[in-house]
Amino acid sequence: MGGLAWWHWLIIIAAFILLFGARKLPEAARGVGRSLRILKSEVNAMHEDEGKDKKPSETDSTATHSTPTPQIAAVPIPQQVTPVQPVPQPVQVPAQPMTHAQPVPVPQTEQYTDPTRPAGS
Repeated sequence: MGGLAWWHWLIIIAAFILLFGARKLPEAARGVGRSLRILKSEVNAMHEDEGKDKKPSETDSTATHSTPTPQIAAVPIPQQVTPVQPVPQPVQVPAQPMTHAQPVPVPQTEQYTDPTRPAGS
């Protein structure tokens, strides 16, 4: 039940033929084959280049010599001083008596008329 049955493969092949057409499938298979050959040759060339260009690493050439331990001098760490910031004082606003404001008259302007609307509506 976990694998594909023969009729599953038949449906998949029929879908590919319907989507891509019978002429395009052989061309696509050739293109995939060429791509795989190119990829395989490039991977082989990369492995060959790794073997030739490999330089001896530091551990290979200095494995017989002991590495001296570095000596670190004790350096005093300077103390960081945080500056003292002044505490903000509350602002006092003088109390003013509440007065009722008089309404401001608004000058009358011409009414806007929409030129696209018929008059009277």
